[in-house]
Formats: sequence, structure tokens, C-alpha cells
Amino acid sequence: MLETKYDHKKVEADRYQDWIQKGYFTAGDLSKKPYCIVIPPPNVTGKLHLGHAWDTTIQDILSRYKRLQGFDVLWLPGMDHAGIATQAKVDARLKEEGISRYDIGREKFLERAWAWKEEYASTIRKQWAKLGLSLDYTRERFTMDEGLSEAVKQVFVDLYNDGLIYQGERIINWDPEAMTALSNIEVEHKEIMGYMYYFKYKVQETGDTLIIATTRPETMFADQAIFVHPDDTRYTHLVGKHAINPANGEELPIMADDYIDMDFGTAVMKCTPAHDPNDFQLAKKYNLKMPICMNPDGTMNALAGKYEGMYRFECRKALVEDFEKAGVVDHIEEHPHQVGHSERTGAIVEPYLSKQWFVKMKPLAEEVLKNQNGEQKISFVPSRFNHTFEQWLENIEDWCISRQLWWGHRIPAWTNQDTKEIYVGKEAPTEGKWIQDEDVLDTWFSSALWPFSTLGWPEKTADLERYFPNDVLVTGYDIIFFWVARMAFQTRYIMKNRPFKDVLIHGLIRDNQGRKMSKSLGNGVDPMDVIDQKGADALRFFLTTNSAPGLDLRYDETKIDASWNFINKIWNASRYVLMQLDENNTSFSKEDLSMADKWILEKLNETIKSVRLNMDRYELSIAGNELYDFIWNDFCSWYIELSKPALKSENKKEAETTKAVLAYVLKNILILLSPFTPFIAEEIYLQLPGHKQSINQENWPELIELDYSLDEKEQMEMLISAIQAVREIKNEYHLKPSAELWITLKTQDGELAKLDEHLKTLLSGMAHASIADDLHTDDVLQRTISHALLEVAMNELIDLEEEKAKWEKEIKKLNGEVMRGEKMLSNPNFVNKAPAQKVEAESKKLKTYQEQLQIAQDALAQIMEKMHG
Repeated sequence: MLETKYDHKKVEADRYQDWIQKGYFTAGDLSKKPYCIVIPPPNVTGKLHLGHAWDTTIQDILSRYKRLQGFDVLWLPGMDHAGIATQAKVDARLKEEGISRYDIGREKFLERAWAWKEEYASTIRKQWAKLGLSLDYTRERFTMDEGLSEAVKQVFVDLYNDGLIYQGERIINWDPEAMTALSNIEVEHKEIMGYMYYFKYKVQETGDTLIIATTRPETMFADQAIFVHPDDTRYTHLVGKHAINPANGEELPIMADDYIDMDFGTAVMKCTPAHDPNDFQLAKKYNLKMPICMNPDGTMNALAGKYEGMYRFECRKALVEDFEKAGVVDHIEEHPHQVGHSERTGAIVEPYLSKQWFVKMKPLAEEVLKNQNGEQKISFVPSRFNHTFEQWLENIEDWCISRQLWWGHRIPAWTNQDTKEIYVGKEAPTEGKWIQDEDVLDTWFSSALWPFSTLGWPEKTADLERYFPNDVLVTGYDIIFFWVARMAFQTRYIMKNRPFKDVLIHGLIRDNQGRKMSKSLGNGVDPMDVIDQKGADALRFFLTTNSAPGLDLRYDETKIDASWNFINKIWNASRYVLMQLDENNTSFSKEDLSMADKWILEKLNETIKSVRLNMDRYELSIAGNELYDFIWNDFCSWYIELSKPALKSENKKEAETTKAVLAYVLKNILILLSPFTPFIAEEIYLQLPGHKQSINQENWPELIELDYSLDEKEQMEMLISAIQAVREIKNEYHLKPSAELWITLKTQDGELAKLDEHLKTLLSGMAHASIADDLHTDDVLQRTISHALLEVAMNELIDLEEEKAKWEKEIKKLNGEVMRGEKMLSNPNFVNKAPAQKVEAESKKLKTYQEQLQIAQDALAQIMEKMHG
């Protein structure tokens, strides 16, 4: 029997390990249709945050739902080595010990990194367990495990042999803190207030002064030329001459190119090829040298002369001060501008000439785009994100994939020490002296292979054959470029297929003010703390019922409390139901069902259909809220109350049927809820008569066929509506709930409404009202209810003015509904194109509103008659 009070800690303790040990989540039942999700691998850099909890809860709900539907579900877990981020964490730990990675060398550093990975992988698995994630741990992968490393090498070699990977010198984004290249999308652009410095350059041959602006004076030591526009008459006489670089005294040729914007600034530009991507292109065009004046750590090199060894921004300050003393500064303006920052370290990114490895992206992107119009389209939910995805692919740039790190997949390229020949292959050639490239690959290179490498590729495994392509990817809109697009083009290239059929996009979790959660704001929330305080079920239900696909979610503790209260309501209702049951309450005969039994079973049917429809559409929030409404209102608030007289009935068959219906509905509620709140669903389920070993072995509920007539349905609607109306009237007139009132139920024609004698008994008992054929008084209060007019004998309690206002408000509301219905049903587009059931439902609604409007108008007329005597 359930304990008196719901205690989430007791309910959720030890349950998960039992599920894992019994293999409920292990895939491989070949008699079933396969369904596969691979988890977006969390980085082994720390603990899971709320975003991970949201993302994985959605996947868990889908996985559990599909198992209930009879699928062989593989939800594959795994983690990402997260190159830059993990190396930074290990570097920080070494720094605390007073050493650096250079002190211990590459091999020892990698030992430390692997130890870090094991430490945090263990933490992440414990967090997955606490969330109740139904993962198949027998197939867990890591982006640097042996199999995935083999896949990475294979893909690199294949791309290289097909001319899609090349090595070249380019201006790349350089992180001077991590001392590695970054791809464009690893750079966050933030607006900061800087300065535009205007310096005087003397023209050697004429003595003229050119005013040239820059935001980065420290790069002047690498200047190679001055450019003006060929049509700019202010400067054409200077083309071919030389200006003196005030930073180092070197002569810079003055050249002309139509790249220069004559309307921007002074229309004179210095060219620093190794430190600016646009200058780099000009230098290639005119065959200029490309010297670098900065070290990889952001300090100045020998080209900077007396400033050598200074950090780049210290050099800037010192150089400008010296220029001011020397009269080189014309003027300085404050200048807000977008500055790139490393996504991982936060350092200001330096545009830097470097020899790197690149993937030629255009042909790969074109193949994906071509297939977005065919049968192998990747379908985005919501569909608007397909435009985001395609737009990025259409404007894609080559991808810099090499990183100057130690932690990661070593690039499978070797240089011959004697001939300097470069060889790309899985292993070095056996003859000659070959040294492997020191660099590793961008983390996203390996995670881009995740949908198929995790299933065993490049081996032809049974899992790859069975579970690829994956059915759905669940991820946030913030990594469509980082990860989704890369999986799309790598999978298209390798597997000639899409990586997954659907992509379900969710937003970001923000605080209750709508701000992004961050350490600097101190508004982050640890999901494990929430679970300790409120339980995993409450957190899961909150996360999945408070935001639609593609939209951000605001974290609101009061809504977590509301989820906990809902679960507590289920606990208390279930406890009451279980107290009525014994081991024999497992089945009922349809012939013995009361109208109330049929009503709840029909409501259950409607809920099963609607929840399934919305789950299939990935509308988990709508599905969860429909369950909430059915459980809280229809089952707990109504059916349990309606069942109480039958449970006390001297008619044994009636009592036993009601008990069996309670058990049947509760069991189906628990199965429907189990994807959302698995712990409490299991706890209560195991108390039910005739239960299986676990709710994880159950099937999705089937609809029950009922002989439930329209007349019975309308009578039940009238009953519930009447009870609600009487309770509302007592509340309005400050009467005790137990105060007895005399009531009648009439049709639109003024006749007594038809209501089954059993339902009349229920109405009298639950509303504390006596039902009469005639109230024998003019002091009557009237309310429209479903399919009838409720009249209540109120004697001196009625305020006619107040009643008049209420009826006028009711008529206005009903008029609006009637006009809406008539407009919809007179629209040929709706009538001809909407499903027949929808048209029929709207027709029934309109008829009901029209009936209620007539009743309301008649009631108002009677009030007016009384007022005017």
C-alpha cells in the first residue's frame, strides 16, 4: 500500500538501478520495428546543466513512448571529448599544482586528460540516472574511443583523397589564450567600446602627410603597403611613391585598388596581410610579403622592436603614448565595434596568418541542399528552422579543422623528414622517417560523425544496418550550425543518406526574467538540486509542459511546485483508489457499466487519441497538459466523486464494476504518464491488481469500444454542468457548500429536462440540492448549463439588477460564439477542406451555443418582466 504522504526521495530511490539491471532499456528485440535516438553527447568538462536536463528529458519521453508503442528502441548514450574546453580545464588544474602541460609533456598531459574524462563521465552517468533516462548503456560511446577514432581517421583520409581536405595558409581566428585556431562559428561577436586611432604617415618623395586610421596599432609592425582608390583624385599623384611607417620607419609602397571605399574615413588604408583577412586577399593579389608581428600567445615578436615581449594590448597602449609624444597622432575617436571572442576561453580573437587544415565546404553543402527537396529530406520541427539550416549551408565558408591542442584526434598526416613530402593515411608509411602532424582535429569533426560512427561504422555492423538513419535528433536551436549542419554533410558524404529523419528543436532555458542563465549573473540552477528538493518527476513534467517546440523556456520555481502538487494529487487519488481495490478488480463487463463509468471511459479514449496525436507531432507540452486536465479534472475531481455512491452500494455487481473501472482508468493513466513521470508511475503501478513486473513492460493503451449513446453523453454533461453551477451559485451568495437548495432542470421549451434517476441521485448528493418538478416560487435564479436551464429557488437572495447584468454578459458571450461558428461553417474553405469530424464537431458546438443563447434570452426576458412588474 502507498504511504500516507508522497515522498519523492523514497519513490525515486534505487528504482533506476533495478530498471537497468533488468535490461528494460536494452535494445535488440528483432521481432519489433526499430527506432533510434542518439544522445547529443555532453562534454566531459563538467556537470549537466538545466539545458541538458530539458534536452534529455524530451528524448526520454519519446523513447519511453515508442517502447510502449511496441518499437525496439535504441537510445544510445555517449559523451564528447570537447577538445578546447577539456584542455582548458586540465590546464587550470595543473596551474593549481604550479605546473603547466609543457612541464609534464604531451604523453603525461594526455594521461591527466583521460583521468579527467573518467571522473566527469562517472558524474554525468550518475546525473543521467537521477533524471531517470532510459539509456542503453551496453552501447555507450565516447568520441575518442577506439572505434570512433578509427572512424575519424577514415573520414579524414577519404575527404583528403577526394580533394575535399587541403592544407593552406589563411587568416584564421586565433585564440591566444588556448593558442589554437578556431572556426568562424566558435567566435562570439560582442560590441565593445574601443578607439579609432588616426596617425600621420609622411610621404617620402613629396613630404605630404597621409592620415590613416586603425583600431589595432600593435599590428603596424607587419604593414606592407598603403592603398588608395585609383579614382580618388586626392591621392592619385601619390600612387607609386612611398610612405614612412611611423612604427618602424620602413618605406611602404602607396598602391591603388578599387577595393578601397572612398567614402569611408580618410579613404587611405594600411595593408597588414598577416593580421587581417581583407588585407590578406590584397597581398595575394599583389604578391606582397606576409610577416607576422605577434607570437601565438599574443605577445609581440622581434618585428616589434623595443616592444618585443609585451602583450598585444600593452604594446598598443605604449605605442600610442610614444606616438603622442612624437606628434604622430592626428586624433583619436571613441569607436564602438564588434569584436570576436573565443567561445571557450573568452579571449579576444586575433586574426592571424597560419598554416591550417581546411575542409572544402561548398560541394558538401550542395549535396545536402539538393536532398532537402527529396525523399531523404531532414524534417525540422518547427519547420521554420529548415530555412535557418539551408541559409547557412548556402553561404557556407571553408571549415578550419586543425587545432593546436594536445587533447583530441591527432590529424592522420605525416611529413617525411628528408623529402618534406606530406602523406595522409591511417598509419605512417613503413619506409622512411615520418613525423605525424602535431595538431588535432576540431571537436565538431568527430561529433559530426555521431549518428553512424556510434553504430559501428566503418565496420558493417548489425546495429548500423538496423538503426541507421536515426529517427530523430533533439537539440537546441543554438547548435544548428555547430552540429546539425555538420552531421548533415558528413553523413551525406559518407553514408549517402540523411543522419536522421526529424530534428526536434527546442530553445534555451532562461531565468524568470527572461535572461540567459550564466555564471556572471549568478542565476544558474543545478538540476540535481531541483531533483533533491522536488523530485525528478516534478522537474521533468515542468520542463516538458511549459514550452512549445523551438521556443525558450523560463525557469519558474512556482511552476515546479505546481508540477509537484499535480504528482501529489495523483498520489493521493491513487491511494484512495487502491484502498477500494482487491486482487479481483481486474476486469468488468461492458453491460454492467453505469453512465458515469461510460463517461470516464469515453474521456479516457479521447485522451489516449489526443495524447498520441500530439506525441507523434512532437507537441509534448500539449500532450502533457491534456493528461494533466484529464487526470486532475475528469478523473480526480469528477469520476472519483461520482464513483463513491456506487462503491457504497448494496448492489455488489455495481460496486465491483466501479472498482474495476477505477483500476482500469488508473492503470491507463499511469501508462500514459510514465514517459513524463516514470518514477511515480512505476511506484503506483506496482500496487495495482494484476500488474506486470514493471510498467516498462506495458503497451500503449488501446481504445475501449463502448455502447455510449449521444443521449447518455448529454445527460452526463448536464449532470456535471449542473453540479458546477449550483456550487458556483452557493459561492456567489456566500452559502455553505452543504446548504440545501431546491432546483429544477428545464429544456429550451420550458419542459422538464430528461435526467436518469441514478444521475438525479448523484446530482442531489454532490450538489446538496433537492430536485423538484416545480419550485412554486417566483424568486428563481436561472443559469444556462449544458443542454438545459438550471433554476434555483432563492427566495429573498436574488438581486434582480445583478441577475440582469449576469444574463446580459452571458448573452454577449454566447452571441460571440454563435457568430464565430456561423462564420466558420459558412466558409467554403473550411467546410470543404477541414476533416469531416472537425466540421461535424463545429456544427454540434454551434447548435449547443444556439440552444444556450435561446435559453439565456428567455431567462433575461423573465428577469425584465419581474423588474417591470
